[in-house]
Amino acid sequence: MSQQLILDADLQASASFLFSLGAFSWLPLIINYIKRGGTRDTFLYSHHSWMIGSFWWYVFWIVIGFVCFLTVIGIPVAWLIWTCAWLWKAYRLVRGMIDLNHNQAMP
Repeated sequence: MSQQLILDADLQASASFLFSLGAFSWLPLIINYIKRGGTRDTFLYSHHSWMIGSFWWYVFWIVIGFVCFLTVIGIPVAWLIWTCAWLWKAYRLVRGMIDLNHNQAMP
């Protein structure tokens, strides 16, 4: 059986990208946890797992940055960690959208 997903417009991808990178990134997390069970044995399951993993690693690095921020010396390190974490999450979102648009599973 062939599986194919067709995305309608750039607006949907843009909204998903913005929600996933901002303060509301927990909303896509909840949606991914809810939808993942129904996609077992499809390429979409890997995308849900990819997004869930991206979120939790992002939270981990934000917390590490916060711990560094608590010290005066660590403030520049915290900003570096937060910037790198944000760029990493942006990369993961873009890569996921590209692979989803090409109907490919995530690694």
